[in-house]
Amino acid sequence: MDLIPPLMELETAKVLSVGAIKYHEDNWRQVPDLRRRYIAAARRHINALSQGIMLDDETGLHHAAHAVCCLMFLGEVELEALITE
Repeated sequence: MDLIPPLMELETAKVLSVGAIKYHEDNWRQVPDLRRRYIAAARRHINALSQGIMLDDETGLHHAAHAVCCLMFLGEVELEALITE
């Protein structure tokens, strides 16, 4: 756990906090077509980064942290599915 970069860990936690306030905690699990939608959202944030845009207009937080959240959500549900098989 100590290998996780601390600044990105904090920024990712901020993104999660904004999402919990806006949508409710753990609401990300209820998103229809979750896999497709979070891959698309991660790509939008990565695309912004590739254009040299660091911060998300809505939250003011780093696009990389938003992309990390999207990929964490996707990975979490897919790993859970592997565990329950």
